[in-house]
Amino acid sequence: MSTSGTEIAYKHIKLDVSTNVARLTLDRPPHNVLTTEMMLEMAKAIEGLHEQRQIRAILIEASPACEVFSVGFALGDLQADRVFQTLEAFQLVFTNMLEISKPVITVVNGRAIGGGCEMAALGDMIVATPKARFEQPEIKLGVFPPIGAIILPHIIGHKRALEMILTGEPIGAEEAQRLGLVNRVVPEESLEQEVTKLLEKISMQSAPVLEMAKRATFETTGLPLTAAIKKSCDIYLNLLMDLDDAQEGLRAIVEKRKPVWKNK
Repeated sequence: MSTSGTEIAYKHIKLDVSTNVARLTLDRPPHNVLTTEMMLEMAKAIEGLHEQRQIRAILIEASPACEVFSVGFALGDLQADRVFQTLEAFQLVFTNMLEISKPVITVVNGRAIGGGCEMAALGDMIVATPKARFEQPEIKLGVFPPIGAIILPHIIGHKRALEMILTGEPIGAEEAQRLGLVNRVVPEESLEQEVTKLLEKISMQSAPVLEMAKRATFETTGLPLTAAIKKSCDIYLNLLMDLDDAQEGLRAIVEKRKPVWKNK
C-alpha cells in the first residue's frame, strides 16, 4: 500500500479522500474478481475511514478499465480448503460497512455477479445505468450466496429474493429499480453528473447526524415494531440530542437560516 497526497493506493483498490466523499474504486481489471486479498484491502480501507469526521459518505465504484462492476469470487477461493478465509474476508467488508455508519453509495455500470451482486447490495443506495445486471448464479455451481440469502429478502422481499437465488437468473437495471434494489437508473453519459448531484445532497448534511440516521435504520431492522420504536427513540434521545449539530439544526430553523455544521 502506498500513499500519494489524498489518494491511498492499495494493490487491487484505490481510495481517494480528497473531498468529503471517500471514493473507493475496485481496480482489478478486467473483471474485478473478488480475491481474499482484495476484500481484506476493502475492509481495511473502510475501517480506516471510521474516525475521519470530515468524510460524509463512501462511494464504491468500478474502475473505468474494468468491463463489469464485479464477477464475484475467484473460483479457487471457493474450494473447500480456502472458502473459510474467503467468507471471513467478505464478512469483514460487510461488518465494516455497517459499523462505520457512514452512508455507502454503490455505482453499477455493468454486470454485478455473485459476490459482486452481494457487494453492490451491501451499499445503502445503488445508482445504476441500463447496462447494469444483477445476478446470483451460485445455485448453478451447487452452492448459494451466503450474504445475498440474508440481505436480498430485506431489500426486494422474500419471494423475489428466492426467485433470484433459486433460479440464478439475472435481473436488469429497470427491474432492480422496480423491486427496490436500485435507487436510480440513469443514462451512462450522465452517470457522473447524477452521482455528483446525489452526493452533494448527502454531503451537505452533518456527518454524525447522517451516521445516527443510518444506525437507527440498521439497528432496528428485523425487530418487532415496539422494540424498533424503543431502539430508535433511544438513539434519538441519548445519542443524537447530545450532538452540537442537532442543537444547531433546531436553532437554524428558529432563526430562519441555514445551519452551520460543526460535525460533532
